[in-house]
Amino acid sequence: MAKLSAIQLCSVPDVEKNLSQIDALLAGLEKDPEHIVLLPECCLFFGGRDSQQLELAQNSIDSGQNYLVDALAELAAKHSVYLVAGTIPKLDINGEKFLNRSYVFSPQGQILSHYDKIHLFDVAVQDSEKNYLESKYTQAGQSITAVNLPFANLGLTVCYDLRFPELYRALTKQGVDIITVPAAFTQVTGKAHWQPLLQARAIENQCFILAAGQQGCHANGRETWGHSMIITPWGEIKACLAEGEGSITLDVDVESINSIRQAMPVNTHNRFKTELIK
Repeated sequence: MAKLSAIQLCSVPDVEKNLSQIDALLAGLEKDPEHIVLLPECCLFFGGRDSQQLELAQNSIDSGQNYLVDALAELAAKHSVYLVAGTIPKLDINGEKFLNRSYVFSPQGQILSHYDKIHLFDVAVQDSEKNYLESKYTQAGQSITAVNLPFANLGLTVCYDLRFPELYRALTKQGVDIITVPAAFTQVTGKAHWQPLLQARAIENQCFILAAGQQGCHANGRETWGHSMIITPWGEIKACLAEGEGSITLDVDVESINSIRQAMPVNTHNRFKTELIK
């Protein structure tokens, strides 16, 4: 049995305060050698100007070391968990934009892999902010990431990626059992679409979905939806934290996926893989 946990935050534009809150919430989780813990998108800095994310990426590098990465690695080792650290800004190769990067750390604090958010949130939303232009400061990622852990295969996505089922299908073809969704969904879009999209991705791909969100009213007035969830391959919501900061945890039998996929082999039945795509 693997243990899955999602931590929900209302992050502020202060790295040290966010690290302290994450540390406290990790300390409250049960100890287990096969424990995956997911943090939300922008876990170490949120609620400021978008340009501040770029500044943070530029200023986080000291003598070749990224102190944001180091701090999260230390937390993974301190609490002995597989930590999927939501996202933090990582300066791109040109130094003009940042990659919205999700890291996977081992219980020893080693970087196992990372994923750069592919789909950027350039949309109009009927909330206080009205328009979002993530691509102004963010460089889109170019490749998918699947991570083979000793007890499960993990697929990585971020927030707006949730609206693109092709990404999830591609991860399923890589043999993933669990897909993580760190997010900062707006209150408007979250209320309308968050839960049905998460359930659809779980059902379509017959995998566990582990989703952790930002929740609350942030320093810049932006409101996020929260409702962190753990969903089974059958689409059942087994754990949910609607509001507030905290965590949810579920013990899952990863092997149960095999029986579900054997009983209903949708991947084998999918004609769009070959027959209808020329």
